Amino acid sequence: MAERPAVRISIETDTADELLNAVLAGLNGYNDQFAGPVENSTLTIGARDAEMKIIGGLIANLQPGWKWMHLHRLWVEESHRRAGIGRLLVETAEKEGRKRGCLHVAVDTFEFQARGFYEKQGYRVYAVLEDYPVGHRKFMLRKTF
Repeated sequence: MAERPAVRISIETDTADELLNAVLAGLNGYNDQFAGPVENSTLTIGARDAEMKIIGGLIANLQPGWKWMHLHRLWVEESHRRAGIGRLLVETAEKEGRKRGCLHVAVDTFEFQARGFYEKQGYRVYAVLEDYPVGHRKFMLRKTF
């Protein structure tokens, strides 16, 4: 049996960026062989009041090469909730995702957040992560355009 080469495993802080870039380049290079380039880009959509104060926003990751968009964060200031702002943010993101070639969109939400909101927008639960965080559930939802 061949002898294993010496390997040093360590938690890296000073060289974290270098390590992150190497891991992403290696993983993306491998994945590209099977799925093609992922082409990540970030989409940010804001909601502002008449005084231009931010009252909500959505952050999404677009992967048009893989035909997917992931809604990462959606927030609307509490005093402006239930006024359709969240729906408008999601609709705007979906429209932009389709325009950029995405066919599907995914989002995750906790049981104490917005599962019902996303289901009203046509999203369907495909997985549940139990006890995340402890005592709660995280729902993964998806939608096909």
